[in-house]
Parts: sequence; C-alpha cells; structure tokens
Amino acid sequence: MFRSKIIVAGSGGQGALRVGQMIAYAALNEGREATWLPSYGAEMRGGTANCNVVISDGEIPFAMVSTADYCIIMNDPSLEKFEEKAVPGGTLILDSSMVRREVGRKDVTVYRVPADVIAEEEGNPRGANMVLLGAYVAASRAVSLEAVYENIDHSFTGSKAKYAASNKALVKRGYDLIAGQE
Repeated sequence: MFRSKIIVAGSGGQGALRVGQMIAYAALNEGREATWLPSYGAEMRGGTANCNVVISDGEIPFAMVSTADYCIIMNDPSLEKFEEKAVPGGTLILDSSMVRREVGRKDVTVYRVPADVIAEEEGNPRGANMVLLGAYVAASRAVSLEAVYENIDHSFTGSKAKYAASNKALVKRGYDLIAGQE
C-alpha cells in the first residue's frame, strides 16, 4: 500500500501551510486519502509555521508525522528543527535562497531549489512556495501536476484569479528543475 509522509516548514508568511494543503487536496483529487495537520508558532507573519501531510491509498489512522519521507524546508530554523525527522533514504527539498546551513546528513537526498530567485524571475515574489510545491511533485511523483493545477484554479478565484497562471508557471518551474536532475 502506498503511504507518504511529508513535513513542510518555514516562517509565517512563506506559505508553508498552503503548500501542505495543496499537496493534501491534490491527493484527494486523485482518489487517495490525505490528512493535513497545521502547526503555528506566533500567529503573525514571521512566526514559525509547519504542517504534517500524510497521503495514502488506505485509511490513515494517525495524522501526526514523527518521521517524514519528504521535508520541504523554507528557512534555516526549519532545517535545524526538521532535518532529523527525515527517514534514512528520505528527501529534503530546500529553498536555497533562504536556507544557508548545510545538511549534516549523508543518508538523504537533498534538492536545493532557488525558489525565491525563481519567483522573482517570474514576477511573483510571494510565489516561492509554489516553486517548492512543483519541486515536491517532481521528486515524489505522489501527486500529479494536473491535480495541483486544478487546486490552483479552485483556490485563486474572484479577485485572485489573476494569480492562477503565475502560480501554475511557478509550480512548473520547480517541477522542471527537479525533473531535469533525474
């Protein structure tokens, strides 16, 4: 049975919780079970924020993730806190624009993604989280790009609909960066 555990971590305002939510919804769109469990530090921009996501083909008895197959890390404090949560053979996806610290483990795959730089290049400086989402999709193959795009279309409606195309482009850039390395 397929089961994947994911931790997404960063500072409040970086979009870590949104990435986890998008992964969970994409899995649900594809007929899988999924849980999303957010955790907030200070409830303001700049406080800590992380979430646990579990995707499975069967029932998920427990939503809390003690060890993760994938950790999406958006800043140095999050790497410090969650690096050891990755299982041996797991994957760390780092925003190399924000994570300066080196990974101290040799038993994990590390992808360094310049997410903030890519977001700036695409004219959407707040979209680094979408670049990391695309990188996760390529690295894990747990959900499809199409399911993520569908979520973007459902999430960015009304006055925010103008951001849907930009966010899809950012997801694709992150996806292509990782897919090109495999």
